[in-house]
Amino acid sequence: MSKLVIRNVGMILSGKMEEPILDGDCVVAVDGKITQIGDETDIDCDGAETEVDAHGVTLAPGLIDSHVHPVVGDYTPRQQQLHWIDSTLHGGVTTLVSAGEVHMPGRPKDVVGLKAMAIAAQRWYENFRPSGMKVMAGAPVIEHGMVEQDFKDMAEAGVTLLGEVGLGTVKDGKTAKQMVDWARKYGIQSTIHTGGPSIPGSGLIDADMVLETGTDVIGHINGGHSALPDDQIMCLCESCTAGLEIVHNGNERAALLTLNTARELKQMDRIILGTDGPAGSGVQPLGILRMVAMLASLGHVKAEVAFCFANGNTARQRGLDQGIMEVGRPADFVLMDQAQHAPGKDMLESVELGNLPGVGMTVIDGVVRSMRSRNTPPAQRLPEVTKGQAPA
Repeated sequence: MSKLVIRNVGMILSGKMEEPILDGDCVVAVDGKITQIGDETDIDCDGAETEVDAHGVTLAPGLIDSHVHPVVGDYTPRQQQLHWIDSTLHGGVTTLVSAGEVHMPGRPKDVVGLKAMAIAAQRWYENFRPSGMKVMAGAPVIEHGMVEQDFKDMAEAGVTLLGEVGLGTVKDGKTAKQMVDWARKYGIQSTIHTGGPSIPGSGLIDADMVLETGTDVIGHINGGHSALPDDQIMCLCESCTAGLEIVHNGNERAALLTLNTARELKQMDRIILGTDGPAGSGVQPLGILRMVAMLASLGHVKAEVAFCFANGNTARQRGLDQGIMEVGRPADFVLMDQAQHAPGKDMLESVELGNLPGVGMTVIDGVVRSMRSRNTPPAQRLPEVTKGQAPA
């Protein structure tokens, strides 16, 4: 049995919009699962292999990037950027969700090949956890010629995601809907490319096709990179219940339009965040934090709610166990504090003013994976491992 105790926490964010801030100053995890949350005086802290003094910083569920394009390991020829997953960890992200391994050189488009690659990609990251990161991979791009049995085969092999609908040869809503329905029947969640073309071979996916296809998540509703016209974005928000994915590599004005429309509909729980990287815009280790700060500051959302877009909302939309601060959930955390010399009376107000927090530590499955971030601005206070082995 392995036990982690984090004490002297200044604030606990829950990831749940209905109760974004929890009472307490201590969190305990056993064998990678949260077992206690509350006041240290009421918690059994004895027998911990690892103890962390948070020194008053904020503890939140690890952030989730809902839209990445991983390839083999952590390499993508799109940018020839090694170790981008580790850099993303230093941005407070502990889980990555693949929207398709589309940048793989020589990506197979025949049915046998695409199924094999999807299963292999799922296995790569099940067996290989770079920097401890959880990468939900193996997201095949649908192609003509696929039949229901193909989706059943992939699901039985462990595939749970479809890559962005529209990036393959299937361009019409009727065919795409049939395949999306087959995927859903076998527990495979679907995302659709939204907006103008992003890479050679992709094309415009407008609101009519998104609605006809009926995917579970509207991928980069604010464009990846080019967004749809305002009336189509508002139509998508109003005409379905799918997740509204806002990405860093998209149109910021369209992102704010999506947020404001969802708020008017009282459906901000549908908003989830991704980066859509690695891509032509590069790799953004701080992309999720930047989206939180942008939506909080320009979208006039409380920072504790904006953080829910980046963890709990995504967990619920994607059916993930992690991302919410509850007993029994995975012990995936980010510890952060107000950046040095940043305005605001505390970390949350500083984020609402558009500033990034400083990340001081990440934890995945109850194991400390990184200490002070090499990418965020330095925090005013830093957590400290007082017992056990801190990562180098």
